Amino acid sequence: MEPKANQPLGEHLEEDLKRIIAYLNDRVVPEVRENSSKALRIAAEQLSKLASHLERRQGE
Repeated sequence: MEPKANQPLGEHLEEDLKRIIAYLNDRVVPEVRENSSKALRIAAEQLSKLASHLERRQGE
């Protein structure tokens, strides 16, 4: 956003920073958390399959 004519640049930057932080907290962080949990679930599933495979091979 453009600073208002009577608004000091520092105030404008502070307002922009607050908007950026709010965006990160409201939009980016939840998405990262959601995708991270999905990735962990997939990894856990793959590790479980690997453990089962190793157990089967030990029984041979």
